[in-house]
Amino acid sequence: MKVNLQPKESILFNAFLLFFIIHSVQSGVGLIGLPRIVYLEAKHDGWIAVFLAGVITAVVLWFMIIMLKQYDSADLYGIHVDVFGKWVGNFLSIVYMIYLTASFFVILMNYIEIVQVWIFPNLPSWQLALVLILLTVYAVFGGIRILVGVAFLSVVGTAWLALILLVPMRYVDTTHVFPIMNTEIPHLLKGIKSTTLSMMGFELILFIYPFVKEKKKVLLFAQLGNLYTTLLSTIVTLVAIMFFASDSLERIIWPVLSMFKIVRLPNLERFEFIAVSFWMLIILPNMCLYLWSASKGFSRILHGKQKWGILIIALLTFGASFFIKIRYQMNTVTDIVAQAGFLLAFCYPVMLSIIVFIKKWLIRRKKSNAESS
Repeated sequence: MKVNLQPKESILFNAFLLFFIIHSVQSGVGLIGLPRIVYLEAKHDGWIAVFLAGVITAVVLWFMIIMLKQYDSADLYGIHVDVFGKWVGNFLSIVYMIYLTASFFVILMNYIEIVQVWIFPNLPSWQLALVLILLTVYAVFGGIRILVGVAFLSVVGTAWLALILLVPMRYVDTTHVFPIMNTEIPHLLKGIKSTTLSMMGFELILFIYPFVKEKKKVLLFAQLGNLYTTLLSTIVTLVAIMFFASDSLERIIWPVLSMFKIVRLPNLERFEFIAVSFWMLIILPNMCLYLWSASKGFSRILHGKQKWGILIIALLTFGASFFIKIRYQMNTVTDIVAQAGFLLAFCYPVMLSIIVFIKKWLIRRKKSNAESS
């Protein structure tokens, strides 16, 4: 396997589009239930936990991009082989492929559950799963530039949903957030960790990086995308904490959609139907980019065609959708993937970055000593 990729000039995209990519893959089904999840751990300081989680994400993202800049145009699959060798490196890459596939599955099934609860209670899971998977496969077959376009349209086409928060803000009680910073540090740290599912997605930069034209601007636009996600998630959580009473927020599974229930438009009383429908546009780039990144391993590791990887992962995911029958099963799978995301998206890249820095420093030192002698 070649460490550095040499993609054709025609499939490269401009660095500013990373803003839309990073934000789109971070904003998904996790955001709908984020206020409740973080409130269970950090209580009324949950919005602070979300903001601190965004800061930590920015630090991890910095480590990732600085590591990528140590190479000309490498992705995680190539870095694994360069650092750990063929066998260990490919094993770690396969682990990452499994994680990416599981993330794709969790996003799919959580959205299907939302649709079934809010709009179509009697809709079989496999029918909506088939439609979403076929749509995702069709987009991924188009290549990375099509996926970048999907991410751009997702952010632009759903940005107006943030304005809907102005309606519940008219009914908030600001006393719900006081006293500020009254939560114990251990609970605040648990709150930060609980945001994993909502913040993860930025790790896909490890696979997208070789396809960016202006490598020097990658850090800037990736951080801007994460900043936008952090501010949006913090505001959503803050509004939800002030809108709901404490005991009700603990019981409501999807607080964001519940806040949308008070929105009333002419000839439309159930605005949350519109929100759930538009949320498919939000989760679509998530699914596409996770599927693309996972299937990329088939060409990088197994030296096969990526399209076969796309089809195999799609079929496995569709088959797995038949095994999720009740809510607690989906909760269990989601928790497992969130734990894996904490390790593979937040912890492991920092450790790998340090190893790469040390290796590159030793190589430069050895080369300098050889030249001086």
